[in-house]
Amino acid sequence: MAITSFLVDNLTALAEAGAPAAAWLARHNPDPEGIFGRIFKNRHGSLDWRMDGGQGIFEALPPAVHYRDWRPTENLVGGATVIVGTGLGYGLNHVLTGVPPSHRLLVVEPRPEMLMACLSQTDYRPFTARGQLIFLPPDRALLEKALHGLDVSFLYARINVRNDMPSFQLGPEYARLAALVRAILENMAVELNTLRLKQEVMVGNELRNFSRAMDDGSLSRMAGKAQGLTAVIFGAGPSLPLLAPAVARHRDKALFASALQTLPVLERLGIKPHLCLAIDFNTDMTKCLDNLVDPAFAADVPLIYSTKMQPEVLDRYPGPRIPLWTEGGMGTYVLKDLELVLDAGGNVGVTLERFLTWAGARRFVLVGQDLSWRGGSTHAPGHHSASPEGGGKAAAPRGDAKLKNLDGEDIFTHLGFLAAKRDMEKDIAASGALFHNLYGGGAVIEGAVVIGPEALDDPAFFEGQATARDAFLDALGRAATPRARPVFSQKAGQWASSLKNAARRLEKLMRKADKHQAEIRELLGQIQLFLRHDPLYLPYLYNDIMELAGLIQTRTRFGVKELTQFQAIRKRVQDKTREIDALLGPSGSWAA
Repeated sequence: MAITSFLVDNLTALAEAGAPAAAWLARHNPDPEGIFGRIFKNRHGSLDWRMDGGQGIFEALPPAVHYRDWRPTENLVGGATVIVGTGLGYGLNHVLTGVPPSHRLLVVEPRPEMLMACLSQTDYRPFTARGQLIFLPPDRALLEKALHGLDVSFLYARINVRNDMPSFQLGPEYARLAALVRAILENMAVELNTLRLKQEVMVGNELRNFSRAMDDGSLSRMAGKAQGLTAVIFGAGPSLPLLAPAVARHRDKALFASALQTLPVLERLGIKPHLCLAIDFNTDMTKCLDNLVDPAFAADVPLIYSTKMQPEVLDRYPGPRIPLWTEGGMGTYVLKDLELVLDAGGNVGVTLERFLTWAGARRFVLVGQDLSWRGGSTHAPGHHSASPEGGGKAAAPRGDAKLKNLDGEDIFTHLGFLAAKRDMEKDIAASGALFHNLYGGGAVIEGAVVIGPEALDDPAFFEGQATARDAFLDALGRAATPRARPVFSQKAGQWASSLKNAARRLEKLMRKADKHQAEIRELLGQIQLFLRHDPLYLPYLYNDIMELAGLIQTRTRFGVKELTQFQAIRKRVQDKTREIDALLGPSGSWAA
């Protein structure tokens, strides 16, 4: 087939827009003549792509059969569809022509020649120009960013995934890309559901913990202090009681670290960690302290605590405390140049390895990090999620995943554990640190070297580690001293005035709503930008900003119902800004 004008027009538009797909195609520079030599009309009369063996990808079934069920039928307005594999654009075009302009499409293609072939058959410029359609190369970072940009669609509409099965005949990279998309979306579901349900609780806790955190010290002082250290990170998986004796006798040679939840388990096993860490904001965390046989066990164990934790839990902790600021809260923007602000992930084991890696550690031993369960045991005895007999869930609950362990046995897990496993595997690959996994039959953590208990008894394994551990703990003690408190200016009054003026304008437009739909949408968009402009208020207003974004993106018409919804959002915003001003108002030695 001859080169069409669509290809040149589409490529020019993508390049002018600075689209990553354009740069990716330019780097690979596939030969257009070779591409068009593979496009032919098959026996069904359809344009087809000839594979290396001579067969077309649509020889078995025509495109109409492959893509007949591709169009979404629910939550179209403000929703999104992710397509893996372009084919020749049949499936993409079928979806594009069946959804409203507010429905976004992400198309990811691993083969440059296939993306070029797709771009040669249809003029996509109207869709790419308005941001409805985005083509992506197979780059994980770009894909994660683009998928996280669909957060409003996830929360208020729906994200559909369509795998182009004819393209999957071309090679295994399509299946790998589809698995990557699924994994990112699963992690995103865990993150967004947590944010949606608990963001106000977490940031509210940060506000109430702010003064305490200033008095409890700063982990920014720990940069580089873990160099030369071997860190043993204890999880509370079912294998921990079996593996603990092999580890316990080496406490004087390495840093022992665990989650706060694991502390009662270790108490029962006769192992005292050198530090523990907690990130959970739930009131259930008080059960960890209730589960201690003797609270004095923790009196000399420093607790590194997320500032998002319930203040009541921190009040009860008997030992030293040091605050950890984590992404997604108020520290993300206003403290990023003053404090360590860590991407904590959703699992304490991940948080521990990320903190210690940041502090300079390059050698780890994972113990009890099963991230799964067999039979009826999800956690070791003493953990607050374990039954009194030491068992947890009797079987994999509905919706959980089944995996194979290293011995080929069936094990069960859930999305939270899967997300932690992926996070840890990604960290291992990126950090260059050496991770050992004292394996106990749970999920396989890719990149971690599987070892048995006998490896720890090799004199060379922990040689020379005690000095580095002692230096780290000395530095941690010095870090647990008060720091200067930043002061933030109070702006709630200004915000109330600005929102009042915007509300009056909106009410005026709503009197003749049918006539002013475009102006109403524009005004709501301006208000959304206003709500996002102050980094101090932004985290606490997350749900309100997302609700307003959902209102804008998922409504085709604005009327009295939407005005009432906006007024409720406005009231919550005003209440929250006043609360922030009251808790963080001037009271310190310098201004930020």
